[in-house]
Amino acid sequence: MSAAPPHHPPSTRAAVLLAVLAALAAALGTAVLVRADAGLSVRQVTVGGVPMTEVRAGPPTADARRPGVVIAHGFAGSARLMRPIADTVARRGAVALLFDFAGHGASRARLGPDMSPATLAADLDAAVGHLRAQPDVDPAQIMLVGHSMGAGAVTRYAAGHPEIARTVAISLPDAGELPPGRPAELLLIVGGAEFPAFRRAADDAVGRGASVGRRPAVVVPGVEHISVLFAPRTHEEIADWLPSVDGTAAPRPLVRLAGAALLLLAFAVGVVPLAALLLGRRGTGSPGPAGGPALAGSPGPAGSPALTGGPAPAGERVPLGGAALLGLAVLATGVGAAVAALLPTNRLPLAVGGYVTGFLLVSGLLVIAGQRLLPGRSRTPGTWQTPGTIVDPADGRAPAGAVGAALALTAYAVVAVALPIHLGLTSALPVGARWWLLPLVVAACLLFLLGVELVAAGRTWRRLLVVAVTVLVLSTSAVVGLAPGFVLLVVPLFAVLLGWHVLWAAVLRRYAAPRWLPALMGAALLGWPIATTLPLR
Repeated sequence: MSAAPPHHPPSTRAAVLLAVLAALAAALGTAVLVRADAGLSVRQVTVGGVPMTEVRAGPPTADARRPGVVIAHGFAGSARLMRPIADTVARRGAVALLFDFAGHGASRARLGPDMSPATLAADLDAAVGHLRAQPDVDPAQIMLVGHSMGAGAVTRYAAGHPEIARTVAISLPDAGELPPGRPAELLLIVGGAEFPAFRRAADDAVGRGASVGRRPAVVVPGVEHISVLFAPRTHEEIADWLPSVDGTAAPRPLVRLAGAALLLLAFAVGVVPLAALLLGRRGTGSPGPAGGPALAGSPGPAGSPALTGGPAPAGERVPLGGAALLGLAVLATGVGAAVAALLPTNRLPLAVGGYVTGFLLVSGLLVIAGQRLLPGRSRTPGTWQTPGTIVDPADGRAPAGAVGAALALTAYAVVAVALPIHLGLTSALPVGARWWLLPLVVAACLLFLLGVELVAAGRTWRRLLVVAVTVLVLSTSAVVGLAPGFVLLVVPLFAVLLGWHVLWAAVLRRYAAPRWLPALMGAALLGWPIATTLPLR
């Protein structure tokens, strides 16, 4: 049996260089995000319990009326996700109004289990009424823009309110409720890489005559359901569809994403100097953690003989072999996917997130149980150490100061995931019921990642194997109907966050961190977005 990986922390020079890189990336990312707001006037209001954001190019002026654009996000989105579109129309001379539907973003209201069209219509009506009442908005030139769920809401609203000047539906999910020929001024946009159902819905709307001159839907090549919102072609079409504006500012839909990406880079590499500061160097030639055994092949304390590799003590668990690990991962996640559909977590007021919480909870329990109970290679004595490795690897016992380091590193993980997402993508701050849902979701993530760390035995490839199986099984469960279909749209982000955890875990193990510490940080990375971005129902 191969040995656990050696704990070789990066050199002090490497840690310093990464600290400089992190600082530069953070400074550049902040500058990009600040520049994204240049020349724009933003005002936050709440009307009838609906959080709204007004975006203008310059302050409001009552002597010049401008078109108004109400922008509606999709399921599991938020006003912040649609902010680049607001920037585009504001720089073209319109007044943009973003708002959060019930259950989303900063709204404390619940969406309800059936995504009631009446609830969506009430929130949209409040937004339209507020924008129309603004002194610098021409009430006869109101345009609606919606994405996915929001596209359905704005087309239904415009079909029943002929006073709406123009409408844009991005990724319209269904056109079945639209009456023939309405709304009359409708622009349909769909991503070329979206699921076929969205293209069929757009074609159906065109077939009903719900567009000027029966113009076919605009297909934006190479983008799917989310990236269509950030495609330059999408922004150009929306800007050209504005009524009575003469602005020429070029759309910059990727600016906020670029700033957020730089912040993510800063936090991703910044963990190395932070770990060096908080955990210290426990690499080759230094004592083990908390005064434990020295490194194999290195002199022990007070000139004692060097520790060398040898057979594992009786009762020690040797990590599972590759085939056994793959089988355990497939079995645990497969059962987790089936059982999660029946668990009470499905009744949590967190759409999609309740299923994912149950899936991670059951999968984690089964992985831990399997590692403990599987006979054969998991209990057979073998070679545990090789020269250059720590004889007593981190075994879950907290050394002195580990609690403080764990708290600091976990807080760092929360900021690392929440801040860039909130500033450059979508709302990531907990409100209302999310405060008590957050610890439940994080606890399920922690249990799952503890199981991953237990079977990984410090090896990155083992973590990657379990993560890959988890993503594949979760995707399959959505395809076959065990999981909500929307899971397919969040799986890419889920995979990115798990991959991020794997990288950080590899760094922390090089500093001989206890195996629970990477799991704790990973639970914050994974659980925070699940609990704060998915809709409250």
